[in-house]
Amino acid sequence: MDFHHLLKTQAYINGEFISAKNDRTFPVYNPTTQELICRVACCGAEDTDFAIQAAKTAQAKWKTYTAKERSKILQKWYALIMQNQEALAYLLSLEQGKPLAESRGEIAYGAAFIEWFAEEGKRAYGEIIPQDRADRRLLVIKQPVGVVAAITPWNFPNAMITRKAAPALASGCSIIVKPAPETPLSALALAELAHQAGIPAGVFNVLPTAQAEEVGEVLTASQDVRKLTFTGSTKVGKILMAKCADTVKKLSLELGGNAPSLIFNDADLDNAVDAVIASKFRNSGQTCICTNRIYVQSGIYRAFADKLKEKVRSFIVGNFDQENVQIGPLITENAVQKMERHIADALAKGAKLTLGGKRHALGGTFFEPTILEDVSQEMLVCHEETFAPLAPLIPFDTEEQAITMANDSPFGLAAYVYTQDISRIWRVSEALETGLVGINEGVISNEVAPFGGVKQSGLGREGSRHGLEEFLEIKYLCMKV
Repeated sequence: MDFHHLLKTQAYINGEFISAKNDRTFPVYNPTTQELICRVACCGAEDTDFAIQAAKTAQAKWKTYTAKERSKILQKWYALIMQNQEALAYLLSLEQGKPLAESRGEIAYGAAFIEWFAEEGKRAYGEIIPQDRADRRLLVIKQPVGVVAAITPWNFPNAMITRKAAPALASGCSIIVKPAPETPLSALALAELAHQAGIPAGVFNVLPTAQAEEVGEVLTASQDVRKLTFTGSTKVGKILMAKCADTVKKLSLELGGNAPSLIFNDADLDNAVDAVIASKFRNSGQTCICTNRIYVQSGIYRAFADKLKEKVRSFIVGNFDQENVQIGPLITENAVQKMERHIADALAKGAKLTLGGKRHALGGTFFEPTILEDVSQEMLVCHEETFAPLAPLIPFDTEEQAITMANDSPFGLAAYVYTQDISRIWRVSEALETGLVGINEGVISNEVAPFGGVKQSGLGREGSRHGLEEFLEIKYLCMKV
């Protein structure tokens, strides 16, 4: 696969690919082979200041474009991404490790946000309020918030950028993207296609760096950056939230999850198993909304466990370009060690290992898809996000018990419910303390629906018409006539 026309190793600032000011670089490795792919510009404080000023200058003009003019440019970006889907997918898998089929899906998923917001930007409607006095008129308009800083993760290095950049650009904001150091190449490839699409210089910028704190300090302290949008851990999200307090930035935070799946006795068993697999094992379990805790009612516990084990046992683990591969490597050695720690803790507290449980024979950061049975609520796996191909099964007896255990978490991003009882669907969905609920469905995210959590899983929503509002300010106009 020829992807080299999209392989960029310099920062993209003010419409140009440039080296970091001090010529620093950092390595990017292929997690499948542990081999060096390339070295990429390592931006610092000076580069960040330059990007902020470029974005500020560009945004002053970009906001004067009509929504239709911005839409046409975004549609070109969308079309170029889809034309280069295969190359983008290969590059994504090369730096992230997920199977090629999943990467193709991510490119299409990410591009869908650009297509959606290219149209939705035309619908940033204001309102006319019935006046309080005969000689006044009351109006509301919506305006772009200004320069946006976006800090994105490694697990979806394409889609987590487009999900933020598309509404920002559609609303008239400029944006500075700081991608994860593990996966900067997908971000820089998007910058190349944004350039080809005619997005004006300074409107879309990418700052690759291995010096996250240095760049983050400048972004959060700057008066000119009016919004920060971040996807990542709750720990880092809290730090960023605190650092943005001095300048009272608008915030969107999509943080950690610990998604429960609740499978009731009356569930369609085959559908529940397939949906749990789709949720749990996508991207080797490295998604923020993947099922982390699988609660199964006692009446079907054995049947569900056996069917799950039968299907997971057949998974193909391997390199991203291997035919029919379903499980790739974990992103780092630390991720492997966390999975090992969760398994050891569960076994020490009485859980039973029924499948997997050790590093894969392929070596590196490959790990066998693993199932634990008879897991209990006090185990680490019920309280920490594993982010790995580990499926813990927790039995329950009553609906109330399941809801209580599901809500026993500081996180509240996604949850899943499997039942044929329509009354239970309403009761349980409303009782779960999460921002998203999948009902008899394991793959729930798309561009037309709002994505985001409650509790310590974050603030704000991405996607849907609500995602556009995150990048707009409301201005009230009171006019004497």
